[in-house]
Amino acid sequence: MNDRTLTGATTPRRATIATRVYEPEAAAAAYRLGNLTRALERLGYRVTVLTTKSPGARRSSTRVRRWPVLRDRSGAVRGYLQYLSFDVPLLFRLLFGPRADVVVAEPPPTTGVVTRIACAMRRVPYVYFSADVMSSALTAVKVSGIVRRAVTAMERWALRGAAEILAISDGVRNELEQLGTDPAKISVIGTGIDTALFSPDGEAEDAEPPYFLYAGTMSEFQGAAVFVDAFELVAAEHPDARLVMFGGGVDIDLLTAKAAPLGNRVAFPGFVDAEVVARWTRGATASLASVRPGQGYDFAFPTKTLASVSCGTPVVFAGVGPLRELVTDHNLGWSVDWDARQVAGAMLDALRAPRRRLGRSTLDWLDANYSLRGAADRGAAAVDAVVGLRSTVPSDN
Repeated sequence: MNDRTLTGATTPRRATIATRVYEPEAAAAAYRLGNLTRALERLGYRVTVLTTKSPGARRSSTRVRRWPVLRDRSGAVRGYLQYLSFDVPLLFRLLFGPRADVVVAEPPPTTGVVTRIACAMRRVPYVYFSADVMSSALTAVKVSGIVRRAVTAMERWALRGAAEILAISDGVRNELEQLGTDPAKISVIGTGIDTALFSPDGEAEDAEPPYFLYAGTMSEFQGAAVFVDAFELVAAEHPDARLVMFGGGVDIDLLTAKAAPLGNRVAFPGFVDAEVVARWTRGATASLASVRPGQGYDFAFPTKTLASVSCGTPVVFAGVGPLRELVTDHNLGWSVDWDARQVAGAMLDALRAPRRRLGRSTLDWLDANYSLRGAADRGAAAVDAVVGLRSTVPSDN
């Protein structure tokens, strides 16, 4: 029973979601927040999303309010200036926008800091949706000690002020606790994929000639360059095979330079809507996903793997993290080290075998355990509990 029934409240509760990325951008955070919005609306909330104008000039609406921001050359909102171009206006949007009963904020920590300041001034509780822990990631990146300490301090401050913290996995929860976060404030809600959008049913890209698909961020943490290196070995044996890499990131220049000798056999179409990713996933020989070891993100759970499985397409996973065992244990494709030769071997195996599709039992297992709707419902329940308790901003102790 919802606590609104117990209290007899008739006025719809209001929630504000602050995020750099939102649907229809093809990004895990966009899917997460879109589903959380719908989950809160199912509980009766009126939700306002404060986000950015995305590639393709997405318009604002009464529910989704977009603001122009700086993006890097790949189209991502990543980097100090890019973050500031969102966070500084966000402060005023939160302060002078419609009043909410609760605010949900996504990383980076700068957004968390802005949210804490605005919510303290308006005496509104906020929930921090922690899909990753930036302080952990910076341990493996070449940044100055001053920057690392500043980011860690901001992240701790943003987490300490939150009434509740949503973590997508036990790995993220462990990183948060190591950062000094109160375990009692952390709810592990899980993660998943939109199994309605990413399904075997629907239009598929032509599977001939065969192609491999990478769809997502290309940064030092993913280490997607291993797939370009591996494809060079594959291309020597299969001259008709292709590699398609949707998305962008700080490694895009590195990847395009590596791929240049292969000509049009490697394509970088950039950012596309999720429906386009789903279509290409259905037609792929296999999808590609990776977590590069030793980058501070060994706990990462790339949902592009789940999107592929949900479409019935097997996965070649390279690297470390919880998904490596998941792919092996449930026969979702191939799990190998973050090594070009091992990756190439898996890709060749996929090409040599008859075009493999994952069965109904696998899809049912995914829907039962990794549906994004289920994770969103758990997240919405945690947000609703904060509002139901009439939480105020916790003191900094």
